[in-house]
Amino acid sequence: MKRIAVFASGGGTDFQSIIDANEKEKFCEISYLIASKNGIGAIERARKHGVPTAVFAKNDFPDIQTLYSELTYLLNMNRVDYIVLAGWLKIIPESFIKVFENRIINIHPSLIPAFCGAGYYGLKVHQAVIDYGAKVSGCTVHFVNEIPDGGEIIAQTAVEVKDDDTAESLQSRILEKEHELLPYCVKKLCQGKIQKNGRRVTIV
Repeated sequence: MKRIAVFASGGGTDFQSIIDANEKEKFCEISYLIASKNGIGAIERARKHGVPTAVFAKNDFPDIQTLYSELTYLLNMNRVDYIVLAGWLKIIPESFIKVFENRIINIHPSLIPAFCGAGYYGLKVHQAVIDYGAKVSGCTVHFVNEIPDGGEIIAQTAVEVKDDDTAESLQSRILEKEHELLPYCVKKLCQGKIQKNGRRVTIV
């Protein structure tokens, strides 16, 4: 059974969706929660479900390369097959991505390639969607490469943008879809049912 590490920087609702789906139908072993700082909700969720946790806070390391070097060592020691970014707000260096090439996936709260890339995270994404006047938004699960939100798209779910939406109300509805899409993609990844051909990704 494939082993995953989930990276989170906040409350961990996407992380929880993976836990819940995996408890209903065991498709992976969640070997670690990697948190970007102490005191976040994701850590408490991990503790409740017996998931080992490690905190990699920026201020605890002399530089970002050292942080990710030690993180690489931890993941390799625990034979982690895949990394799932579930609200991870740290910069990921290209050197780390190369070590885990085609083994890192991320969920982003818009329909890539719209409203994505550097600076688009959290409520900023949804406010940008509303300000632009877009009629449809959603969420995207994609592979991670050296370009922010630039990796190959695995799957997407669309959500209507309502005339009276706020960034918060749109975020809430998209989160519901994230909690369905992310566990689905993690399951298919761990089952070996995701195939890449250039930028085209097929779920079999």
